[in-house]
Amino acid sequence: MYRTFFHLIFKRMDPEKAHHLAFGWIRAAARTPVLRTFVAAALAPRYKELRTEALGRRMHGPFGLAAGFDKNATAIDGMAMLGFDHVEIGTVTARPQPGNPKKRLFRLVPDRALINRMGFNNDGSAAVADRLAARTPVFPTTLGVNIGKTKVVPEEEAVGDYVTSTERLAAHADYLVVNVSSPNTPGLRNLQAVDHLRPLLTAVREAADRTVTDRRVPLLVKIAPDLADADIDAVADLALELGLDGIIATNTTIARDPALKSDPALVNEAGGLSGAPVKDRSLEVLRRLYARVGDRVTLVGVGGITTAEDAWQRILAGATLIQGYSAFIYEGPFWCRALHKGLAARLRNSPYATLADAVGAEHEQVTA
Repeated sequence: MYRTFFHLIFKRMDPEKAHHLAFGWIRAAARTPVLRTFVAAALAPRYKELRTEALGRRMHGPFGLAAGFDKNATAIDGMAMLGFDHVEIGTVTARPQPGNPKKRLFRLVPDRALINRMGFNNDGSAAVADRLAARTPVFPTTLGVNIGKTKVVPEEEAVGDYVTSTERLAAHADYLVVNVSSPNTPGLRNLQAVDHLRPLLTAVREAADRTVTDRRVPLLVKIAPDLADADIDAVADLALELGLDGIIATNTTIARDPALKSDPALVNEAGGLSGAPVKDRSLEVLRRLYARVGDRVTLVGVGGITTAEDAWQRILAGATLIQGYSAFIYEGPFWCRALHKGLAARLRNSPYATLADAVGAEHEQVTA
């Protein structure tokens, strides 16, 4: 039913307008007591075998909403209502910014993909912090806060910019993510180089610790699929050196596979490509990270996850948590339900007693 609706309605609309329309419906449903209870019962059934412990949190399952959908923390309850086991908001920058000029979001329907060059459009960390402070959760969920660099801030002042956001937002976060991998903020990806990343992560860690003194806020970094293998290894080693809590693999890619089926005019739009075409590389990066860090660092698999089989493969490759976003546009509100059902079935039919036992299991098979 949703696919018919998508092709008749959403496909004919500007992608960003369609996003805001759907976003409004989700928020409205979450604000309506009887309706939200009915929606959650229908779309978010729970499976005991999928219960997950990660980053100091107990979650109903491993599948969360990736950053980018709810940039300003206005639909956390709505996304939890739809079945996401954790919700990552942002990317949030220290200063409010409008993002890049429109048109900046494009659908590659034949490829089940998106291209975006949104440019971290958001209300800024002060406004988002106020919103989170005033929030009374309807559907308690694990909340990740993804922070990035303000566009107008020069690269040499990036650390202070991230620290400002950390000081404002850490108290409201169940975990904090340093985003250095979006291709849509000039110079941002340069911060993935270990010489830049070490002082940045160290400063954010120190800021989180002095801001939140009654608990330790887990800190993760989100990396790009376009990193060379040697650079992936360097980030993994740095995570171990600094005692980082997690790595999210991966963000969007600037690469364009010649095999993409969509109109070349769309394929060649500037921005980050997400969805099905990034699946293979994101899985490769995840496997490489797990081979390097094992279970000493929590890995979050994201990029091209559409089906329960995609999610299962990420878990076997080493992901404790998984995330999605782009496929939600194409699969609709029943996506979480279908993915959870399929994932639970795969676990029951596997040799593993728990989901935690399955994490990284393919590496054990290779070395056995």
